[in-house]
Amino acid sequence: MRITLGVTGGVAAYKAAELVRRLQQDNFTVQVVMTRAAREFITPLTFAALSGQKVITDLFAGDSQDANLESAIEHIAVAQRTDLLLVAPATADILAKFARGIADDFLTTLYLASTAPVVVAPAMNVNMWNHAATQENLKLLRDRGVAIVAPDEGYLACGMTGPGRLAGQEEILAAVRQVLRTKRDLEAETILITAGPTREDLDPVRYLTNRSSGKMGYAVAEAAARRGAKVILVSGPTALETPEGVTRFDVRSAEEMYAAVLAHFPKCSSAVFAAAVADYRPAISALQKIKRGKGSITLELQPTVDILSMVAREKKAFRLIVGFAAETENVAQNARKKLESKNADLIVANDVTAQGAGFDVDTNIITMFFADGRDVTLPKLPKAELAQRILDELLRMRAAQEKNGLELAAGFHATRKEFSH
Repeated sequence: MRITLGVTGGVAAYKAAELVRRLQQDNFTVQVVMTRAAREFITPLTFAALSGQKVITDLFAGDSQDANLESAIEHIAVAQRTDLLLVAPATADILAKFARGIADDFLTTLYLASTAPVVVAPAMNVNMWNHAATQENLKLLRDRGVAIVAPDEGYLACGMTGPGRLAGQEEILAAVRQVLRTKRDLEAETILITAGPTREDLDPVRYLTNRSSGKMGYAVAEAAARRGAKVILVSGPTALETPEGVTRFDVRSAEEMYAAVLAHFPKCSSAVFAAAVADYRPAISALQKIKRGKGSITLELQPTVDILSMVAREKKAFRLIVGFAAETENVAQNARKKLESKNADLIVANDVTAQGAGFDVDTNIITMFFADGRDVTLPKLPKAELAQRILDELLRMRAAQEKNGLELAAGFHATRKEFSH
């Protein structure tokens, strides 16, 4: 997930360098945008070295000979790819410009061009903070949905005492997580996640597979990692990049996926089986390419291992199992049947024929079926948002376990500690 960090002119600008590192520790990619005044306090080179990203300092690059179309619309490109705009420190000047819609440099233009959520952490003289104009600007920004991280009180660089010091890193990070719904509420969990399709070889050239892109499973893996979980991702063949903070193991066939799951499941407190595992494979995989003949051919298929069923059957009392069901008809009936037969705690089902759901799209429409008889249907949402909802339910089930007196086994804590090292 990408955060654009706006740094404005103030003594607290040097603290933004520390903030870059702290954001990176939370697996955020950070790109820094500096105002002209900020460069009087700290150099762009510092942020470039820390972030590993280009630091943007001007609305237009260089002089008239260097300026080009790319630099002229760069604020639009940054606005489109950022997930959150964080301004820390935010001076009274930048707050006023944001509130009044003034766009006279890269940062203010970016603010107007972006639809991403915005978090600002003001830092300024106490009288400037308390001034009616500043407070009015803050109210305008709050009314527009901007999250304000109030400054701390204390001794200020100007020699005065009162509110105006840049808030602490943890306060700023807490605001970022809240806005992005990335609370570190899964730090007690080690989650095994399967994703993507499997490929069952017919010969060295051909294979049986399905249309799964892996997007749903990868969304769950990314969300879980951002919420603090240790994540083991067992992935079939996909074109997706490994989410930051996730340990990934690539497999090809159902048998390989089963072997990887068996190897890593003992380390985990919960598992989310989002992979679209082939139900059948060729009984015989030819050693050479099957040549085209004049007549038809008959393929003999045999069942693959039922990974969800095999693993859930042996699960410990503290482990939670989430399965997926991609259906084309009788979604509720088939999902309930799968929930019971597989010994799962939750089945996430969807009709892959519905518009905006299923394979190769970034949205989905799901119904969650629980072992306690409940079912929850969600509207069409981005898969990233649905991943958060699924993890929310996993946490609720964990809380219900604890309420009923079940505790994580001491052995699990030992294996989790071993994995984290």
